[in-house]
Amino acid sequence: MSVESHLAGFAELDARTFHDLLRLRIDVFVVEQSCPYPELDGRDVEPGTRHLWLTRDGDVVAYLRILADPGDVARIGRVVVAPAARGAGLAGALMTEALAAVGDRPCVLEAQTHLVDLYAGHGFTVSGPGYVEDGIPHTPMRRNPN
Repeated sequence: MSVESHLAGFAELDARTFHDLLRLRIDVFVVEQSCPYPELDGRDVEPGTRHLWLTRDGDVVAYLRILADPGDVARIGRVVVAPAARGAGLAGALMTEALAAVGDRPCVLEAQTHLVDLYAGHGFTVSGPGYVEDGIPHTPMRRNPN
């Protein structure tokens, strides 16, 4: 069971793939984490947004998106791994792929606080005070170019 990596802008996604990406995001962020919020925030379709996902046997097992923030800063968000695929290092693999795509640009993210160590392992440092969003503690983090 090999894992395949995919990277695409919104215009390159077919309807089935976008459906599968959204389903994973909603299944985890809205249903599993009990956080009703507007998952479709308009940023998925922005020209600078890149969708990165991993598939195993054709099924989406992990996902994140890379947004183009002002000042040539990349923003990683919506990092998610399917419940059945957790514990296999897929979040780390996603981050490695994402940072390769980001290149030498500064990169920020809003980590769920229990995942700060995961992101720290990829060169991110805490960049501000923690806060609670939708009942979940978060920590802002930043990774500057080398």
